[in-house]
Amino acid sequence: MHTKESNLKLVVAGLLLGILMSAMDNTIVAAAMGTIVSDLGGLDKIVWVTSAYMVMVMAGTPIFGKLSDMYGRKRFYIFGLIVFLIGSALCGTAASITQLSIYRAIQGIGGGALMPIAFTIVFDIFPPQQRGKLTGLFGAVFGISSVIGPLLGAYITEYVNWNWIFYINLPIGVVSFFLIIYFYKESVIHSKQRIDWGGAFTLVAGIICLMFALELGGNEYPWDSAAILGLFGGFAVFLIAFILIEKSAAEPVISFAMFRKRLFATSSILGLFYGSAFIVATVYIPIYVQGVYGGSATNSGLILMPMMIGTVVGSQSGGLLTTRTSFRNIMLLSAVCFVAGIYLLSTLTPDTSRLLLNVFMALTGFGVGFSFSVLSLSSIQHFDMRQRGSATSTSTFLRSLGMTLGITIFGIIQRNRFASELSTGLGGGDQASSFSDPRAALTPEARAQIPAPVLEKITNALSSSIAHTFLWALVPAVLTVVFVLLMPKDRLLPQGGQPAIDNERR
Repeated sequence: MHTKESNLKLVVAGLLLGILMSAMDNTIVAAAMGTIVSDLGGLDKIVWVTSAYMVMVMAGTPIFGKLSDMYGRKRFYIFGLIVFLIGSALCGTAASITQLSIYRAIQGIGGGALMPIAFTIVFDIFPPQQRGKLTGLFGAVFGISSVIGPLLGAYITEYVNWNWIFYINLPIGVVSFFLIIYFYKESVIHSKQRIDWGGAFTLVAGIICLMFALELGGNEYPWDSAAILGLFGGFAVFLIAFILIEKSAAEPVISFAMFRKRLFATSSILGLFYGSAFIVATVYIPIYVQGVYGGSATNSGLILMPMMIGTVVGSQSGGLLTTRTSFRNIMLLSAVCFVAGIYLLSTLTPDTSRLLLNVFMALTGFGVGFSFSVLSLSSIQHFDMRQRGSATSTSTFLRSLGMTLGITIFGIIQRNRFASELSTGLGGGDQASSFSDPRAALTPEARAQIPAPVLEKITNALSSSIAHTFLWALVPAVLTVVFVLLMPKDRLLPQGGQPAIDNERR
């Protein structure tokens, strides 16, 4: 028994390392992007570096989830890990932005396998009474990664070299590889099924069209240009084709039948709304801190620490509470805290104290933390081992989609509001257009060159635009409350396997 326990601990350690790597990758790269561009050039292609990774992660997630149900978790987790590490090693050697984008796509293929399969393995190997605690730990690592990534990226770029934001994955990944290879003994209960190639192709093609339409629209091309309208049109065509194929496929990549289970449907949609609102906090609070308070990128990473602590506490609390009450009760507390946190962030002004900002962040992090652990449990509650991979990957896919849509839509809102406020404050003309990029006021060196009255107007415009963006982020945040109320009163499955329903009197 002791040997088995120590083996399981090592398996969990290996999975945690894999999740940390893949979840942190986009945020760590974002922090180093300025230095990478100044080194490699290609500012016009910068969008591809992030998009290439995200497209492949989102496209690969449901496909790998399905394949792990069909042929086993271990082989596809290891496959994802190896591909991710090959991509990381190549990224560190990139000599141009184009090369880096291609290597990031390779990384993304691996990243799409790591996250959903890791959560599914935990559900496979641990009894119900331990799953809450474990998913709480996994959720905490997922939350930490979104906050610690920018800090680590800024630090490595400033004190080492940007190449090492990719090379740092290699020792972490190698340790994860050996722990899973040697200590994870997989049961052979999986089913041979037909691969839905038509569904896989139309899903990938549709996501690529949507991602690039959102990334390039308003930046590289006007929203009403032929290129952007063509990409949206392509997305619509592939989406319709995907739905038709999935309805008739014997073993679909994303099974619409899963959404007939109310707990799965509400849990997955909740992930989408939490992702779309929380990404605003992780992106715009550092910009607020740098642009309004002043300070370096490293300092702005540090100021996210209260949110990270709140996320860890929320995730752990959510995992532990699953053995005591229903998923709905836990998520109601989560959603109320999350809405309160996002609302308070929408009240930010240049006069908001750092202490208050820390409280707002901690509350937001605490609220979202529950979603990382509890929703990963509730989404696969009613599925057996042959369907868990597909269920986990579908809900992970929807959370990633929410984050992608959130950062794009709220990014447009923030940019437009900032430009409008700046034009009003500086009286339009060349002076306003010269500061249209908020990053102009972010570095201490740049701030020192700007006359005090102008700097005050820039910081006021930046603060107002970010607060306005948080106000809009209340829309998905409030929708989390709505969908929590639509959740059934199911509790974590007891050992017997039948769902426990919360008594009405609770």
